Amino acid sequence: MKAKNLLDVVYRTVKKYPDKDALMWKSEGKYRGITYREFWDEIKNTAAGLVRLGIAADDKVAILSENNPKWPISDLAILSLGAVSVPIYPTLPPDQVSYILQNADCKAAIVENDEQLQKVLSCEPAGLSIIVMHPGHTFLPSEHIISFLQLATMGADQPVAEWEYMWMEIDRDQLATIIHTSGTTGQPKGAMLTHGNFLANIEGVHFWCVEATSADTMLSYLPLSHVFERMAGQFMPLSVGATIAYAESIDTIPQNLQEVRPTVMTSVPRLFEKVYARVQEQIEAGTPLRRKIFDWAVGIGLERYEYLSNSTVDQLILKEMPAQLRRRWNFANRLVYNKVKSNLGGRLRGMISGGAALNPEISRFFWAIDIPVLEGYGLTETSPVIATNPMTRAKIGTVGMPLPNLEVQIAPDGEVLVKGPSVMKGYYKNPEATAEQFDGEWFRTGDIGSMDEDGFLKIVDRKKRLLILSTGKNVAPQHIENAINQSMFIDNSVIIGQGRKYVVAVIIPDFEYLSAWARKHGVKGNSHLEIAADNAVQELLSHEVERLTESLAPFEQPKKIIIAANEWTVESGELTPSLKVRYRYVEDKYRDVIETTYFESAYIQICHSMDEAAAAKSVKENGEGNVHEITT
Repeated sequence: MKAKNLLDVVYRTVKKYPDKDALMWKSEGKYRGITYREFWDEIKNTAAGLVRLGIAADDKVAILSENNPKWPISDLAILSLGAVSVPIYPTLPPDQVSYILQNADCKAAIVENDEQLQKVLSCEPAGLSIIVMHPGHTFLPSEHIISFLQLATMGADQPVAEWEYMWMEIDRDQLATIIHTSGTTGQPKGAMLTHGNFLANIEGVHFWCVEATSADTMLSYLPLSHVFERMAGQFMPLSVGATIAYAESIDTIPQNLQEVRPTVMTSVPRLFEKVYARVQEQIEAGTPLRRKIFDWAVGIGLERYEYLSNSTVDQLILKEMPAQLRRRWNFANRLVYNKVKSNLGGRLRGMISGGAALNPEISRFFWAIDIPVLEGYGLTETSPVIATNPMTRAKIGTVGMPLPNLEVQIAPDGEVLVKGPSVMKGYYKNPEATAEQFDGEWFRTGDIGSMDEDGFLKIVDRKKRLLILSTGKNVAPQHIENAINQSMFIDNSVIIGQGRKYVVAVIIPDFEYLSAWARKHGVKGNSHLEIAADNAVQELLSHEVERLTESLAPFEQPKKIIIAANEWTVESGELTPSLKVRYRYVEDKYRDVIETTYFESAYIQICHSMDEAAAAKSVKENGEGNVHEITT
């Protein structure tokens, strides 16, 4: 029998695996755990505490925190009351936090620490109850502000007798959460997702992608505020009895991988790109023989991938690899694959990539070294997965096949349309935006895509991102950016060119690798600007862009590049909290320099010590930079 709601899913796991670790987190230098039985008790107590604060069915409660055990406890406690959780990215500034709290009509907010508390308080939230997960030494509770410990203690002392009956009565149509879109353009909209939306997505993904089991341990580092991690990194593992271990931070992922040794992991392309770049750096630093052995092993891995992807299900079940291929693969595994896999904990049997497009070359590399990377596709509004590659016969360069409980079609203009039980109810308090997003029963994704003869979906780019050059050529920037980002010396890029004769690339160097290269080659200067201004560095970066785009059509190859010396971050505005690039923001930020680049043949640095307008003016007045166009 299918579960009625998200609490039902977790409760079934609690009954089946009461003494198994549900959650793990780092405390005082070591990972600690909480069992499923203890986890359920915490949910129950927290829910009772919320009832004592006046939270009832349909009330909205915000969660403003980094990933930690109290996040899912809070989430499920809210949902158990028939209330609605409103996740807010902890990286958002106070004005955006204020907008979401007001837009979602939040009655309470659960915040991580004093930093997040101050954001909420700066909004002057009249009558809002605030619960602080980890209060500081100077924390003083008040009428409307209490600690999470106080909340749970209050709930344990005064339990809700009918709590179990309350959550059992919740059905699939009950609103579970309001998740605000990242807002790459305009104000974010609050997508309304029900218990049934999430359950349908779990049911559609299970067995279709990596089959999650109770033996799995997952390392969670993507923000739970994002729907991808919420479904794939929280609800999915909790539904099968897997263990969720929280990374301390993005910076500690290499260390946490060794400590947790996960078996399955969700990620965005940036992690894969970083691992790929590090492996390439190590190989380049090695001997020619080492490079030759590595290339041979990758070739064997790709041969195995081709064999698996072209085999029928019966062949995969009944037959092993050809004996000669198996012998060579086992030898390559001992020589190369195991060494790379050990840096990722040594137990990974599959990784799921979402949130943005993954470069096919990087996906091919991971498959070759026996770490299947299954790329999928979805949106906040679809809970989120629309399509994903199956573990068997995955097709690199696609986002896989639509889930079996969804329908997908391509509109005459190429837009991907979807309908099914995981599509949202609509945008909260925004019927106009909801109406615009639907064509009858079909949800408009805003993405241009195509289906191949085998039913695999390929995403070209966002519909609004397609560039039309003055020559009449249409350019999809995403695959150009993916190619450029493959360089270990380039952290990110944006392709510009709407209404122009040709495209230009704005790139952010990866200064971790670029600085090391600069020292090795005698480049003087310590700051990012000084390094990026060096002619040898500019030659290196221009060569990398040229090399990685040489296989593209001539009109897709950037004729010039702009090097931005400032890192792109969520805080500085170039990235969304889910680490997507805000393309319009980047284009607006560098607008003066972009104009200068098109009208002058200068290879331009963006000075991090001045604003972009001043940087462009400096170039014009002082002639900074030499003529430097990339030959195509």
